[in-house]
Amino acid sequence: MITDRPLINVRRAKPGDAKALANVFCESWRSAYTGIIPFMHLQQMVRARDATWWQNAIRREGDILVLEVESVVAGYATFGPARNQTGTKPIGEIYELYFLPVYQGIGLGEHLFEACRQSLDVRKMNGLVVWALADNDMATEFYRHRGGKPAGEVVEAFGPIRLAKIGFRWT
Repeated sequence: MITDRPLINVRRAKPGDAKALANVFCESWRSAYTGIIPFMHLQQMVRARDATWWQNAIRREGDILVLEVESVVAGYATFGPARNQTGTKPIGEIYELYFLPVYQGIGLGEHLFEACRQSLDVRKMNGLVVWALADNDMATEFYRHRGGKPAGEVVEAFGPIRLAKIGFRWT
């Protein structure tokens, strides 16, 4: 059967995506952070990002992209102006970029990453920053392979432990 529907589609999130986004968040965070973030703290974070949370986020932000594979929400990204930026020229930031584990490592992240970059370029952002936990090897390698240069490190508390985050920068 021939179809004109694209296999891969990147689009803005809609309120009807909330349940799928909650699932992507839950599955990707459990996969990425089990053994890094303390279990109870990770569970609390996952429970907090339920479908209602995502419906509210979609309504108030609008800067959420989803990547669909054959109409299934496989991943998402949130982005906008960089948090805690200094200087006069605005910098863009990708706050989150996650995929269901079954869709990781097959090149889809690059599509979503570039869609975010294009959206930020339209806004005339002066570069891009992304933060990733230093212990999340998959994420740090992804951003290095996309050309990100380590540009700083911060420490963030996750329950009883403190974890290093690396800031990657593109100009």
